[in-house]
Amino acid sequence: MKKKGRLSKISLLDIANKVDEDWKSTKIADINDQVMRLSVLNRDFHWHTHNDSDEAFYVIQGRLEVDFEGHTEVLGAGDMLVVPQGTLHRTRADIRTVTLCFHSSETEPTGDVASSKPQ
Repeated sequence: MKKKGRLSKISLLDIANKVDEDWKSTKIADINDQVMRLSVLNRDFHWHTHNDSDEAFYVIQGRLEVDFEGHTEVLGAGDMLVVPQGTLHRTRADIRTVTLCFHSSETEPTGDVASSKPQ
């Protein structure tokens, strides 16, 4: 992680390659009032919202499905998606997927509201 007043090089793939869980979110850097997290996902995540922040996903490796009420966006390596604050969503990956996530530093990566699947 970057320290105040110092530059530091970060190898995202080195960090990701050390993850053996089916879901892990690691804080990589604080950027102004935002946080950058590296997430490794190889399962479905729960339905949730982020009521105080947009959330952006950038796929480094793999394939990420982001479900919304009524539709799904499918992202591959190099794709990015911004989820507006307050939008009910969940992420899914049926193969090991590595993403960068960006959101407010006050936002919990697990979401504000855990919800069951929308009807």
